Amino acid sequence: MFAEEYDVIVVGGGHAGAEAAAAAGNMGSKTLLVTMNLQTIGQMSCNPAMGGIAKGQIVREIDALGGMSGIITDKSAIQFKMLNKSKGPAMWSPRAQNDRMRFAEEWRLALENILNVDFYQEMVSGLLVENGKAVGVKSSLGVDIRSKSVILTNGTFLNGLIHIGEKQFGGGRAGEKAATGITEQLFDFGFDSGRMKTGTPPRVDGRSLDYSVMIPQPGDAIPEKFSYLQTPILKTQRDCFMTHTSEMVHDVLREGFDRSPMFNGRIKSVGPRYCPSIEDKINRFADKNSHQIFVEPEGWNTVEVYVNGFSTSLPEDVQFKGLRSVKGFENVKFFRPGYAIEYDYFPPTQLKHTLETKLVENLYFAGQINGTTGYEEAASQGLMAGINAHLKIKEKEEFILQRDEAYIGVLIDDLITKGTEEPYRMFTSRAEYRTLLRQDNADLRLTPKGFDIGLAKRERLIRMEEKELKSDSFVNFFRETSVKPEEINPILASVNSSLVKQSDKMFKVFSRPKVTMDHMLQLETVSGFVEENNLDREVLEQTEIQVKYSGYIEKEKNNADKLLRLENVKIPANFDYSKLKSLSFEAREKLNNIQPVTIAQAARVSGVNPSDISVLLVYLGR
Repeated sequence: MFAEEYDVIVVGGGHAGAEAAAAAGNMGSKTLLVTMNLQTIGQMSCNPAMGGIAKGQIVREIDALGGMSGIITDKSAIQFKMLNKSKGPAMWSPRAQNDRMRFAEEWRLALENILNVDFYQEMVSGLLVENGKAVGVKSSLGVDIRSKSVILTNGTFLNGLIHIGEKQFGGGRAGEKAATGITEQLFDFGFDSGRMKTGTPPRVDGRSLDYSVMIPQPGDAIPEKFSYLQTPILKTQRDCFMTHTSEMVHDVLREGFDRSPMFNGRIKSVGPRYCPSIEDKINRFADKNSHQIFVEPEGWNTVEVYVNGFSTSLPEDVQFKGLRSVKGFENVKFFRPGYAIEYDYFPPTQLKHTLETKLVENLYFAGQINGTTGYEEAASQGLMAGINAHLKIKEKEEFILQRDEAYIGVLIDDLITKGTEEPYRMFTSRAEYRTLLRQDNADLRLTPKGFDIGLAKRERLIRMEEKELKSDSFVNFFRETSVKPEEINPILASVNSSLVKQSDKMFKVFSRPKVTMDHMLQLETVSGFVEENNLDREVLEQTEIQVKYSGYIEKEKNNADKLLRLENVKIPANFDYSKLKSLSFEAREKLNNIQPVTIAQAARVSGVNPSDISVLLVYLGR
């Protein structure tokens, strides 16, 4: 049935699996995507949205490297917002509402368009491992499929257990069965595993809601997009809406707390700290008498609505009664209740930075199996696992992103060096160099790298180089061109800025607070340069950031360069830290367990102190 050997087998067709298969296939590896249901490839299991705080930066990084998530998002978007525009550009984060059905369809079509990717619908019940190497998978029907590497992207399916009130049943997602066999085999190989929890809110009939009493949440007046390629920009958008819970809603929900699996001990695992269930919010923030509820349409042509902010595992009758007490939901009709799900994960300290496991060669983990939460975090790991599986098969150098190069680098380094005991979610605050890791410059940072490894196509590189050339030229124009007081003072007066007394360089004037590109474009010399050089909005934004934040950017580059010196101090493989008695006991234990590759990585391991790093540097002759 499968006479040929594949280069890469990807197990699971969610966001991590789809990106892994696309990356490996596009780079030239013969790839097989095995999933329990071919109709749910790229399924948005929870909210119908991509991006958000820090997550939007990750999607743009995936796109810049040559991944697919940004393209799929743009093709299926129904609304676009740039979050945090009132703050500095390091905090700007793109977010899109998506048509759930179109999103999955676009992923399926994109993967089918990659000639190197084959598909097989079956449950994988085990791995084929020979001499410590992954050499394929075994299906639940007993079919052996051989490969040179395997990427596990099982999401919430490994021994998944769904909770609704006092009811519980096996499942990896509503309406789909759990996956069994893999956890038990990995445990036999010596892997540590744990349990995590996530949840989802009810889906309801939008025709039964009263939107007139809710607050509209429209998209941006001038919407942007995720991909740096020429994907479609939204011409029309669908509104979301906001309403609130009340003390009456909370009282209704509290009536069911004694039947809640969160409070009666049925759920023993840890859920996402930053996306708590409604019952958890009521319990933890007892002083708050209301919480926001966002009403999100599931697509262009469906009446199904996602109730963001009402994730719950309460009994369905309590969910229904509580939601009917929310303003605008008085006559709500359910499509299905919310639920919580527990699933197996494997602490990511058992991985290398390539996402290859330390215990079994050529076996990679990506997504929620590593303890993360979120489509974007999963997709980025799938991309990196797919890239590195391909590179290893072709005997090429591994591909690792550093913390000053990408949020993806921060994410993977955090997982590998610190591990996680709760679902890991990316935030801008996790990155030391977020001024460098902006959403607007992901292509400048990463497209050359994506091109060098054979994933990003030349079209991307050409577009990136043109953008870089034009923005650098525009910045130099501001550095070299002077402006007279009579030209600029009327503009400065309009923003209550102190006036200039003599001619000054435009760069210095533009650097002032409150002075924007729109203000500078009022000068004929500036608008003339823009028109003459055919500069688009993306170049204008990039130039403005480079001018106004040049000092901050330069400072972070210098700090990153200092850290890079420690990144270049390598630690010998399989180093025995127990022989260094000057190290603290905790440092010896954790360093032996994690086996960091560089001094900088060792410094980021939880429990390792600066004095421990000094001991290591002395031992290594530094």
